Amino acid sequence: MNENKSARLSVVPSTTAEENSPVKAEAAKRERRSLRSTVSNALDSLAPVAAPLAHRWDAEADRRQALRTPENLKKLMKAQREHTSARATASVARSQRSAARSASNNPLSSARRAAKVADKAARSHRKVARAELSEARTTYPATLTSVAVRAHAVHLVPAGVASWVLSTPADWTVWPASTSLALVAANAVALALGRRVVQVELDDDLSAEERRLAARLDPSYWVQHADERGLSGTLPTPAEVTPAGLVSHVRLDAKWTPGGFKAKHAEIRALLGARTDLRMEIKAGTHGDRATITLRTRNAAADADLRGWAPGEPWGVDTVTGEPVHVPLGRRVMVAGTSGAGKSWSTRALLAEASETEDHRLVVIDPKRVEAINWQHRARTAITLEDVLDVTDELYAEMVEREQLIPRGKDVIEISARRPRITVFVDEGAEVIAMSKTPRAKGTKEDPGDPEWGRIIDNLRSIARRARAAEIILVWATQKPTMSGEGHGIDSQIAGQITYRASLALSSASESQVVFGSDAHEKGWHAHELPMPGFALLRSHPKAKPHHIRTRAMSPQDVIGLPARPVWSRGAEVPAAQPEAERPALRLVKDQDYFIAPPAPVQVEAAAEVPVQAGPPVSNRDRIVAAVREGARTGRDVADRTGLNKGTVSKVVKSLVADGVLVKDADAGLLLGGAEEVSA
Repeated sequence: MNENKSARLSVVPSTTAEENSPVKAEAAKRERRSLRSTVSNALDSLAPVAAPLAHRWDAEADRRQALRTPENLKKLMKAQREHTSARATASVARSQRSAARSASNNPLSSARRAAKVADKAARSHRKVARAELSEARTTYPATLTSVAVRAHAVHLVPAGVASWVLSTPADWTVWPASTSLALVAANAVALALGRRVVQVELDDDLSAEERRLAARLDPSYWVQHADERGLSGTLPTPAEVTPAGLVSHVRLDAKWTPGGFKAKHAEIRALLGARTDLRMEIKAGTHGDRATITLRTRNAAADADLRGWAPGEPWGVDTVTGEPVHVPLGRRVMVAGTSGAGKSWSTRALLAEASETEDHRLVVIDPKRVEAINWQHRARTAITLEDVLDVTDELYAEMVEREQLIPRGKDVIEISARRPRITVFVDEGAEVIAMSKTPRAKGTKEDPGDPEWGRIIDNLRSIARRARAAEIILVWATQKPTMSGEGHGIDSQIAGQITYRASLALSSASESQVVFGSDAHEKGWHAHELPMPGFALLRSHPKAKPHHIRTRAMSPQDVIGLPARPVWSRGAEVPAAQPEAERPALRLVKDQDYFIAPPAPVQVEAAAEVPVQAGPPVSNRDRIVAAVREGARTGRDVADRTGLNKGTVSKVVKSLVADGVLVKDADAGLLLGGAEEVSA
């Protein structure tokens, strides 16, 4: 029994070893593969460092080999013979001169003078022969390998002798020889590493263009062709694939700076063979001797759906990071863009957001009328000269009133349905500036004349400087972002108060500097290089990055399709304009100085019923007619009752008299005419 047990015990280890042998073999293979991969990665990382040395070595070797032609060899052999002959002649002449000196002590003797002349001529001939030999050796140089062998022999032989001399019977000193051998080995290893072809692993989803660019960013290709473009001394890392394209970090030698490398933009593009319309960014790297090349071959926002608008949706998407970009409400914004860049389509999302909730209202000032008429169902619009002056006067008065209501310890007034945030959108800025410069018609005794149209820009300047605390926010849009010259679109005082600066494509670099600041060119804010339409740059703070943003696009039909919202007017909330068939019965309840719609129908006791007031007039004509109906008989009375300026009152009254709505009686003053068509 013990024998059987022993037999069983002896069999078990053998069986286990047989079962584990394939597992161990597979583990050993994996370990060897891992080791090879680690070594290969390490060698790949060292290869770019040694690539410049190998490139220079191979270039020099090729140059020498190209010069070693049979013709140059014949010239070298001839120069060697002539040099040998010249040396022999010079040696004989020197001996003859010495003999002549020994034979005669007279320095003027003919023998000594003849020997001197012969010696001088022989030495001159030897000098010429030596120069010709040196030139022949240059045209037929030694191979670089033989030069390296001789150079290493210069230190290897003395090192070996030194090791032998310093040795003792008990110990042999090896450090001189080992140091010399290490230099030889370092030379050989550096050449091997530099000639190593780095295998760059590229993603399978790379396009053909990206593969070609990645291949040219490979260190081995770059080093071989950099001299041709004047880029020797620069070495890129293999390209990295990012959501926005290819990125490579470039090491610069002592003669380069990041700024100097950036100045070679055209040469780098040519070396890479990149498309002329491909966006390429070159900037300083993480260290002073580093630069970064970024090729925007991809658009991280390409798949984003940016059509139309819904509350909370972003203004655009960053094409580099793919992150949504929001422009928060309550920020003073400048939006610039040349004609056709998509400025109106991109701005509408901001205006929709600014007029959506009950504590936000929108005012659109548009002398061109085209954009304003799309927003009439949810914004106060001003198109004519008189309307623009009226609305800016009201906004200024609203600002002054709200400033008095800011409580101690607060920076801004708290917005609510009673006092909403008012976003004032100016489109187009150049037209508004020109409008404010309209010459004023002088008044007479009967006609007060025009108001001071310059108040328009004065009011807007004050709103830009002061109204943030009152939650009256200015958004300034223009096609011509200049601050001087005829038709300039930006007022310098207003521009200084803008915190968010956005721009679609512009026509010149100088316009980019006006929008983004004097450092726009240096920091990469090149709005004049943006594609059209629908791409923008947004600078919200000094350290913002100039990433291209694909903006949301809203058509005029999208705006008209938005639900109606109450329209702001100082002292009253004007209900949103709606088609007659869709207009619900709306009762406006007066709450202090504001008319607001009740949140929901309520049942009220008859004794506690809140007085209901009819909706206020929605135009200057309506206001003036209502004032005359209530007893105003002079222009001053009308101005006092309506709050309109005298110039506006005068112009509207003239129009109403011409239409027969009002009659100007010499004794009674203003009276209602028979053609009145404006309802109370």
